[in-house]
Amino acid sequence: MAIKHNNHKFGSHMLESQEPLRAHFIQLDKLLEQSRALWQVRAFEAKALPWEAQFPTLANILWALDDAVLDTLDAEESALVDALSPALKQDLAALGLEWDLSLLISSFAELSQGSEIDSNIGSDDIETATSPIIELAELAHFSAHIKGRKWEQITAFVQHLPDAGLPVLEWCAGKGHLGRLIAKARGVDVLSLEWQAMLCEEGQAFADKWHLSQRFICADAFAIADKASDNTAHQANPFCAQQQAVALHACGDLHVRLLQLAVAAGTQALAISPCCYHLIQANQYQGLSTLAKHSALRLSRHDLQLPLQQSVIANTKQQALRHQEIAWRLGFDALQRHSRGIDAYLPLPAIKQSQLSGSFADFCHWAAAQKAVNLAADCDFDAWLEIGKQRQRLTRRIDLAAHLFRRALELWLILDRCCFLQESGYRVTLREFCATSVTPRNALILAQKSSD
Repeated sequence: MAIKHNNHKFGSHMLESQEPLRAHFIQLDKLLEQSRALWQVRAFEAKALPWEAQFPTLANILWALDDAVLDTLDAEESALVDALSPALKQDLAALGLEWDLSLLISSFAELSQGSEIDSNIGSDDIETATSPIIELAELAHFSAHIKGRKWEQITAFVQHLPDAGLPVLEWCAGKGHLGRLIAKARGVDVLSLEWQAMLCEEGQAFADKWHLSQRFICADAFAIADKASDNTAHQANPFCAQQQAVALHACGDLHVRLLQLAVAAGTQALAISPCCYHLIQANQYQGLSTLAKHSALRLSRHDLQLPLQQSVIANTKQQALRHQEIAWRLGFDALQRHSRGIDAYLPLPAIKQSQLSGSFADFCHWAAAQKAVNLAADCDFDAWLEIGKQRQRLTRRIDLAAHLFRRALELWLILDRCCFLQESGYRVTLREFCATSVTPRNALILAQKSSD
């Protein structure tokens, strides 16, 4: 099997009108503002469904669901919407409200009409601008030490990467897995930026061994000055106009910084898959586009974690351990409130998986030591564990209702980035570059500097 040659170019009509993306953002913004009571919640702090009085039918449906089906519903967006939206519609009708719930399952494909980029590329193909056909066997060593699902993401990303005919800047490169495949398949020069020196050295050694046109620079993404700054930063700016900048799952402020630096440099083409929106330095989300800056939504880091609360990766054992950990944490939370006489949530640090193989009592003693909580000598740990399990049943249902809106919020965040690029003179298209079974973070923003 070979990687097939496909020579699609960015066209002047990538997206004839900017309005579809802007219009969809405005619709999502309205829905998210209307539904804040359902998704802008902290389940761990709740003692009851916080919105039950307003949405009683939804509450009844959630409590009627068997615990065993919750994970299955949670993993499949369309199934979740099908299960809960009829009850929500009944409650909205009773309140005399009308929300556009069709936005809960918006498709990226609906927003990329007018793009010249082929949306029907075969799953076995990778676009390449080079004429020789590269055999998959020749690329086998590229995937060494890369987990299978990550390699699927990398190959899918390159498959959907338009041939801009430009040298490539790989942002937050790690060992440069993405960049090396681009260098090999496209035959272009790749500059891979990474802040960890060891990863740069390992990536450069691989590139040199296989004679790839890939060069690494070790730099801190946040120490790079753009053209508008005072040039006091000690890191050289690797961005330029004649360039295609790419980033696969650069987290939070890292991919935002890429957008800002690329726009400042007038970088010709961008291909970005955002991730981990909550990893920001500010306490609240700072909108990029004019639309987001004028939105009434105020998003905390906790709110920004909502889109990430979908896992298709965890196996049955991992799910069971996760449920156990949550029940234990909630059980201790109830215990510490009682012991301290303070009715307030007390966050605990991350735990090792090995700690879950002990007893709940051991966990409570560890947690109490972490937070300087005095536990009674005759503490009935079994009773507190049962309370934790009951609270877990509650939090799972609060989360399930909130998860109705996780895709809408993620698309709101993605469209903020798209609209920012449009306002900065780029034509933009949006698509999914792989199935959610490979990664739920499968959005791909493609942008081309307008020549108009």
